[in-house]
Amino acid sequence: MADRIYDRTPKQDGYRMPAEYERQKQIWMCWPERTDVWRDGARPAQQAYVEVAKAIRRFEPVTMLVNARQYDHARATLPPEIRVVEMSMNDAWARDTGPVFLINDAGELRACDFEFNAWGGLTDGLFFPWDLDDRLARKICELEMIDSYRTDGFVLEGGSFHVDGEGTVLTTEMCLLSKGRNPQLTKEQIECKLRVYLNAEKVIWLKDGIDPEETNGHIDDVACFVRPGEVVCLNEENPNSPFYQASQNALHQLSQEKDAKGRSLKVHRLCCPKEPIRLPQDYVIDNTETAKKRSTSDICIASYVNFLIVNGGLIVPQYDDENDALAIKQLQEVFPDRQVVGVHTREIVYGGGNIHCITQQQPEGISKENKERGKNYDE
Repeated sequence: MADRIYDRTPKQDGYRMPAEYERQKQIWMCWPERTDVWRDGARPAQQAYVEVAKAIRRFEPVTMLVNARQYDHARATLPPEIRVVEMSMNDAWARDTGPVFLINDAGELRACDFEFNAWGGLTDGLFFPWDLDDRLARKICELEMIDSYRTDGFVLEGGSFHVDGEGTVLTTEMCLLSKGRNPQLTKEQIECKLRVYLNAEKVIWLKDGIDPEETNGHIDDVACFVRPGEVVCLNEENPNSPFYQASQNALHQLSQEKDAKGRSLKVHRLCCPKEPIRLPQDYVIDNTETAKKRSTSDICIASYVNFLIVNGGLIVPQYDDENDALAIKQLQEVFPDRQVVGVHTREIVYGGGNIHCITQQQPEGISKENKERGKNYDE
């Protein structure tokens, strides 16, 4: 039985969030089905999720969580080597609703269960209700028998920060200081929360993300750590692009930053799609009062930075764009020891996210309870 920890922090207990490029046990995903988020009964999005899951499975195990009414369909659609587990949820963004896994020096796992309010609650959130998604992290921890730290009163999504595993956190003011998340907390108080729950020493605050209307500027579309002392950053060179100013500001700031170890950051530039991606004219979703309205005039948040690092590989968005191959080439140069695999993700982008948004990595390690069970079994 996994415990819920309310009165202590990971920093007090010696747990830290490892970097994404550290060794992983598996990847968690959630099956899409909302017809007021995903078009055509969510079938195109489901197929895109299948292709992402298959690409990841080439490198490590994948668990797909599925609502009961979609279980049979998902099980028949996904290949047998991908685990399918029935679990209730509101939508399909494992990065933001799943647990943030932690590890200590003994290789024991715990997790953070941050409060979730659909990217802004009743202020500017994307759907209502979100209660099932807010329970998802706890359910995953119960399934894996991992103790978790619950942060009632502190809202945070996994896509809003990156860590280097050595004490540095990367995030944006646009997101973490948004009015719909933690208006009762100052920037200094939010930074303190990041330090104690992720076990960090330094927080690098970029000013803006590129998606003010979706997630209020998640960092995982703009920049991420690729190894200690090194980051990849979006490089939009077209001054007419809505992403131009945020990407150039991020490049400038990161090139002058130091990490928690005092290292000057090495910044790798990553291109943007050549052409802006918009919702197609035939894009139709159910019109409800409980989810964000979408228009075919909307520019989609299509970033190659929203990739996922896995064991020995890198899963990268592709858009049928002229710069798809260039993005693969640039990332292969950054990750010479990993196999870079592109997956077409337009249908995921139409719903407001991408590969990193729909996945959550679990580091290699073991829960304390499973460790004790193993000892008893050996005896």
